[in-house]
This record gives sequence, structure tokens and C-alpha cells, in this order.
Amino acid sequence: MNILMVLTSHDQLGNTGKKTGFWLEELAAPYFVFRDAGANVTLASPKGGQPPLDPKSNEVAFQTDETRRFEKDAAAMQSLATTRVLGEINLADFDGVFFPGGHGPLWDLTNDRNALSLIEGMLAAKKPVALVCHAPGILTKVKAPNGDPIARGRSVTGFTDAEEEAMKLVDVVPYLLEDVLKEQGAKFTSTGLWGVHVVQDGLLITGQNPASSKKTAGTLLQALEKKTP
Repeated sequence: MNILMVLTSHDQLGNTGKKTGFWLEELAAPYFVFRDAGANVTLASPKGGQPPLDPKSNEVAFQTDETRRFEKDAAAMQSLATTRVLGEINLADFDGVFFPGGHGPLWDLTNDRNALSLIEGMLAAKKPVALVCHAPGILTKVKAPNGDPIARGRSVTGFTDAEEEAMKLVDVVPYLLEDVLKEQGAKFTSTGLWGVHVVQDGLLITGQNPASSKKTAGTLLQALEKKTP
């Protein structure tokens, strides 16, 4: 079983002068869900190499057993330092794909044709796609075969407006993914601030926030296991 994890290469938090990137828990927890299940995990990003880590995600308050385990795991850290260039990825080599969040994807992966084509291609090939936290925002630019927004009529979740407000970043982010997905006709559901919430609609799996990343990964794994003869 081969799983691709796609990380952001964007490191600027709008015009704040602060850094952003991927959220560590959203990489670490799913990474070990997959690896501990025996899957081969490949990391990729638009620019390849070491993707930017949102420094806030590595503050003591946001560290978890999985983040600490990741940072002590030589193989994991080597994979992170040498992510493959997303544009060179062949979707035929992978059984499923997982997109960790962090604010970075709102800027680059949302507008990255390789990321959009990967999602469109995986779903067309009947392979599951999972996105967590801010990564479901990428879906706002993904198209269904008939040209409609991929989320139209689908049940999805992602980082909520209320959570963005709690982070005091409503006026910083390029768009509010909850609002855009709803405008596109998605059936957007959520739970309370920072609660665990995962939605599966066929082969499309979405998680609300960092706390949902482990369950989102487990749901992707279950979808893959169902496809295995």
C-alpha cells in the first residue's frame, strides 16, 4: 500500500510578516497511522525538499506524542527534508493521497495545478483522497468531470470560520474555506471549536482541524483496506 502525503511550500502568513507552513500534528499523526499499518509513505510538496513548518505548530502547547515521535524518528525527518517535487509525481504509483493542513495550502496548493490534477485524477481512478484542516480549501478549485466544483452536493468539513476567528486570522487568510465551499454547494458540517470531526463522502474524506487529523488518516486507511482484495 503506497500513500502520498502532500505538504505546502508556502511560508508567509499573508502580509503579517509572520511565518506559516504545514501544521506539524497534521503531518505526524497521519504519518504514523499509515506507517504503523505497514504502508509505504512518500512526502511531496510543490517545490520539493524541506517544506516550511508553521512555527506555532511546534510550540509546547501544540506538541503531541506523535509530533515528538516524528522529530525523534530519523527516517521520518529524512523524508521531510527531501520531499519529492509534486509536479514529478505519477498518481499511478499511489493508492491514496493525504493533504495535511496548516495555513500554507490556502496560498499555494489551492492554486497549484499539479495538486488540483492529482485530486481530480485520484478520484477519477477510484482512489481515496483525504484532506484535513485548511487543506480542504484546495477543493475550492478542484473540478468534477462535468466542470462543476468537486464539492458541489458533497458532504465535507474543514477549518471553520469560527476557528479562524479564534485564531484572529479572518482578515489575513486569502479566503475562508467554509464560506467558499458552502457557496459552491457543498454540504459543510462541523463540530465545536477544536473538536474531532471527520466526514467521508465516497472516496473524498475531510477532517475539520488538527485534532481530527489522526481520525482522518484512519478513515483513509479504512477506505484503502476496503479496496484491497
